[in-house]
Amino acid sequence: MKNPVLHPAASRFYADHGWLKSAQTFSFHGNYDPQRIQFGALRVLNDDTVHGGKGFGRHPHDNMEIISIPLEGTLEHQDSMGNTALIRRGEIQVMSAGTGVYHTEFNKDQDEPVSFLQIWLYPNKLNVEPRYDQVAYASADLHNRFQQILSPDPDDEGVWINQDAWFHLGEFDKGFETSYELKKDGNGLYVFVIEGNIEVDGQLLSARDGYGFWPGSPVSIKAAEKSFLLLMEVPEKW
Repeated sequence: MKNPVLHPAASRFYADHGWLKSAQTFSFHGNYDPQRIQFGALRVLNDDTVHGGKGFGRHPHDNMEIISIPLEGTLEHQDSMGNTALIRRGEIQVMSAGTGVYHTEFNKDQDEPVSFLQIWLYPNKLNVEPRYDQVAYASADLHNRFQQILSPDPDDEGVWINQDAWFHLGEFDKGFETSYELKKDGNGLYVFVIEGNIEVDGQLLSARDGYGFWPGSPVSIKAAEKSFLLLMEVPEKW
């Protein structure tokens, strides 16, 4: 069995551009560590905060599955496919960049910051037609359970991507215990704690810690306090 990887919050790369503060779990742009390139198909996990009225100007992507999960504020998206959208907490955005797409992301609010998780996964199909989607979920659906927000199946819950990956969000009361069963044999699980403290198969994790491992059986999860977490099940190879 492959060794697990633990990424404490304080070990992440940090970039402070004034208008943007970014905590990066994996190597990104000028921040590079050959030991922290990816976890399976998971290539980027950035914890970004953008000041009021600021944002990312028009820039390109290709052959990457890009997921945004807002945590606070309102993110405004525009792209070369003709999409214009506002994304808030309680919504998930996906963009399959495929053969190539340009987009912008800005903080819609002039006075308050917007915070969101920016996640990139390698696709299992190259040069697909670019695609955009977003869906909403109810906060109540996360209470003491995992709500699926992403899968490889267009007919399943949440957004879909070109990869054998499943994402779930959950908000758990202190002391609540549950488990997670992998959807596909051989996949790995990367846990990111958004808020709180959690125990995952005996590994204690705090807010903004990340933990990637390759479980062979259902994963046990216990909330040491009120917690909010993201599970990302991803393939090792594709």
